[in-house]
Amino acid sequence: MTAATITRAKAGGTGFYGALPVFDRFARLTDPSIYAPLPDDWVIGLSDIVRSTEAIAAGRYKVVNTAAAAVIVAVANALKDSDFPFVFGGDGASFALPPEKAGLAREILARIAAWVRDDFGLDLRVALVTVAALRSEGADIRVARFAASPDVSYAMFTGGGLALAERKMKAGAFAVPPGPHGARPDLTGLSCRFDEIRAQRGVILSVIVVPATKDEAAFERTIEDVLALAENGAEAARPYPSHIPAFRWPPVGFEIEAKTQGASSFIGRALLLLRIFASMAVFKLGVKIGAFDPARYRRQLVDNTDFRKFDDGLRMTLDCTPRLADRLEDLLTKAERQGIVRFGLHRQATALMTCFVPSATRSDHIHFVDGAMGGYAAAAQALKEKFH
Repeated sequence: MTAATITRAKAGGTGFYGALPVFDRFARLTDPSIYAPLPDDWVIGLSDIVRSTEAIAAGRYKVVNTAAAAVIVAVANALKDSDFPFVFGGDGASFALPPEKAGLAREILARIAAWVRDDFGLDLRVALVTVAALRSEGADIRVARFAASPDVSYAMFTGGGLALAERKMKAGAFAVPPGPHGARPDLTGLSCRFDEIRAQRGVILSVIVVPATKDEAAFERTIEDVLALAENGAEAARPYPSHIPAFRWPPVGFEIEAKTQGASSFIGRALLLLRIFASMAVFKLGVKIGAFDPARYRRQLVDNTDFRKFDDGLRMTLDCTPRLADRLEDLLTKAERQGIVRFGLHRQATALMTCFVPSATRSDHIHFVDGAMGGYAAAAQALKEKFH
């Protein structure tokens, strides 16, 4: 089983989503021609950590990120080789599945909520809603596939449907009750071994930009201006670890990974430690082991990172200079005053990476990046506070 084939840009998948064309220039994300409407009978699954701001303040953002990524990993492992669209939001995640998988989606969401409650003491709000229900309230959900690399693609969403579903979920609609105590999802391949990734240019900047107008052309121009700044290679880049992974003992994130893999016994924890030690040693020495080439894996890790996305708004995590962060904030402040966008920014010194690697010998492993000191959740809170 190779669950990361959910994102394989070359091979795609079966059905509606797998048949969508893949675009490889991120600046095209505002082009309506690349999006296709999700079928009415598809279901949207959503998750969100309740009181995530408190968890972040308590230094638990690595746990928050892991809980969000776990939703995607659990669905991927359950579907095996079937392609599906998803988006990682830092303190939550969303995905879409065809109607015949609605029962599976509900079961996975219930299990994830139970696991997060039991193992981390956090409340993961989960919900499931049909696309038709969202369209009946005037929203739409259209989806596109962006190739982050030749091996990995990520879904982009527009139409306002995801944003509406999230608001409804937070108000208590479409709720899926958590499963019973001890319910566990299959989280094979989910890991969080990396140290925090320090900014190499001065700032890790978390950015959220959403439309504040029905003038789509004005919003698109603003996004184009933002991306033009963000793609200035001299002042901005995706965050990535200079050491992959940093060689520390005990491993960073071991307790979290032990919970994702259900390694609660002494023997289980010892075997997990042994596997982590072996993988770290291979990276440190830079030696090939069978089909695994650490140098190739490092290149793929950088190319495959999910550091920018569009889900009814632009989300980015950048490693940039303070000067460029100021320019982005000035540009967005001006657009906000003109009623074109609403935005939230959050500056921090480090980023986090949460990984889904079902097989280290494959090229389609995926890596979710977020700021380590609040990230998308803090940017979203900054956006929210402006209008309340």
